[in-house]
Amino acid sequence: MFDTLDDVRADVARRLIQAATDWKCAMHTPVVATPDADLRIMVLRDFDPETWSLRFHTDSRAPKASLIGDGSPVGVLAYDKGEKVQLRLRGLGRVASEGPEVDAAWESSTNFARRCYLGEGPGTVTPGPASGLPAEFEGVEPDDEQLIPGRPNFAILKVELRELDWFYLAHTGHVRAQFVREGEGWIGAWATP
Repeated sequence: MFDTLDDVRADVARRLIQAATDWKCAMHTPVVATPDADLRIMVLRDFDPETWSLRFHTDSRAPKASLIGDGSPVGVLAYDKGEKVQLRLRGLGRVASEGPEVDAAWESSTNFARRCYLGEGPGTVTPGPASGLPAEFEGVEPDDEQLIPGRPNFAILKVELRELDWFYLAHTGHVRAQFVREGEGWIGAWATP
């Protein structure tokens, strides 16, 4: 499979780049964990291989947004069943709802995706099954002007990765490598599964 730690780290980066750009990729929707041990599946929107950071979109009113705030531990778990590779990633999360990067993320989203931020905040109790969207946007794509009230609810979650755990499942024997960020580089080691 891989003979060097550099090969493994390159594989992690390759997988994250693909996951952020290919919605069919198995790792496109990883599990994200917050410090309160709450888990959710989120869509990976971007991976920056220079800074080793992940970007997700979220609602600024979601409980995780205030929990993570401007710096909190976040875990990310991704698995590719076909290739039998698991990534366990840990880093420092930050939620931002303003700034050029947030504006660019909002602008790059489709109107259909942005409509999610027009509805009730995440976790709002309802009398029955409900999307929380205003009735006029159920199954309907709003125009740019109709989306203006949703923009303040949109935020990004950035996770600056500090630890990588790469795990390859094989019937001949599993293989595992771990990395810790030190300055601008990574210190890696092979580990038993």
